[in-house]
Amino acid sequence: MNRDPIPSILFYDRDFVDLYDRSWVWIEEHWKPGTEENGIKGNYVSSENQKTINLYNCCLSSLFLNYSNQVYSPFEQIDFFYSKQEESGAIRTEYSLENGQSVLSPDNPEGLSLPLLAYVEYFFYHKIGNKKRLKEVVPFLENYFEWLRTSFIKENGLFSVPVPACLSGNIPRERTVYPVDFNAAVAVNALYFSYIGDILNDQELSFKYKRLYFALKTRMNNLMWDPDSGFYYDLDENEQRIPLKLISSYWTMLAEIPNDEKAMSLVAHLKDPGVFGSENPFPSVSLDSPCFSENVKGYCGAVLPSNIYIVVKGLEKYGEYVFARECVIRHIYFMLDTLQPDENVTGDVWEAYLPTREGVPAAVEGQDFPRRRFLPQVCLVTIALMVEDVVGLDVSLPRKTVYWTVPSLEEMGIEKLSLKRNLITIISNKNARGWEIRLESEKLYYFTIEIIDEDKKKTLPIPSGKCSMLIDKL
Repeated sequence: MNRDPIPSILFYDRDFVDLYDRSWVWIEEHWKPGTEENGIKGNYVSSENQKTINLYNCCLSSLFLNYSNQVYSPFEQIDFFYSKQEESGAIRTEYSLENGQSVLSPDNPEGLSLPLLAYVEYFFYHKIGNKKRLKEVVPFLENYFEWLRTSFIKENGLFSVPVPACLSGNIPRERTVYPVDFNAAVAVNALYFSYIGDILNDQELSFKYKRLYFALKTRMNNLMWDPDSGFYYDLDENEQRIPLKLISSYWTMLAEIPNDEKAMSLVAHLKDPGVFGSENPFPSVSLDSPCFSENVKGYCGAVLPSNIYIVVKGLEKYGEYVFARECVIRHIYFMLDTLQPDENVTGDVWEAYLPTREGVPAAVEGQDFPRRRFLPQVCLVTIALMVEDVVGLDVSLPRKTVYWTVPSLEEMGIEKLSLKRNLITIISNKNARGWEIRLESEKLYYFTIEIIDEDKKKTLPIPSGKCSMLIDKL
């Protein structure tokens, strides 16, 4: 493969750059074509011994394929699931790679998955800039949401679904009838669907999903929030809160469910070394939970990159950028520890990690977990969070804007990132004149830099060609 079209990152720790570069090599190795038999028109990210294609994993994959400058299209695998939508609006979570038929299980008979499609399509629009696609996918999204609403919402206004739909493995949630993460994920879907309505200037669509979002938000705050412990919990069949702290409760922050006061309480739990603030953040169950053990087995206490992503994106919504970035960096060091072990053994990256020491959780009998080099999880951190939080870039192609947030100036940046048929380069380094940002672009765009430690923020139009700015002059 010609690697030139893929953007390069620069960072003061070369191991981070190597991990980012290696991730694209792994994607090339796992980039598989669909077949006439399974009906996948295009390519998808595969894994070892994969027999099915999974909706949630494809949604996760799309969030980092966005940064390939369209070398690896994030659309094709998502479009496969739209092509499978049933008359009821249902889209199942898994389909066979042999014949394209849905694969259902007794513990998840409707083939439910955490709904992320509207969230994904919103980011497709801002990272790749295709408004026509938004118009085309709205009917699929509406039918899917209506199927969820009519099939699984109860009289109390909350969604009741089987726990396996939440992908939490062997975490003890047997009493759960109303999962906090699934309800919050539906709220995320509704919130971003309303944003899509705003983009399309469809006020009816926007209002409809804002109303659904606020109704669900109100019910979650009334029923799932526990003021004594300052946390959101699953509910049992009697709508009683189940006192098990799950990292998946932080879907609520991504959905903007808590107010600022509640968010402060949730963040305090993340920073507490006895709850979720382990050296490798954030374990799937809190360290003070009865089901947590230092000898982590399966999901119960494991650190999953997808959970890192959800928590970090939620933290950003409440202004906790510096803490979020610190947690991403800490997690990447744990990934590097398993990739580059000190012993004379071959290292690798994994679907899950231990929270208090390097290594991976023990397997649970009958479960294929954790999977080696499972890219939907791994590359969510090594590419998406590397660009968005370690380097600190937020890009919108339709607006032709780049927002660069950094706690303090460091030698880092990105080269040849696509911005609406325009390749841009942004690099900071220190020279005799002080800290300088060098920029290169083929066309005009708008650049905002925010340096948190120095309380500096500036927006400038960046002309075509090469230019530079001295931070001391801002």
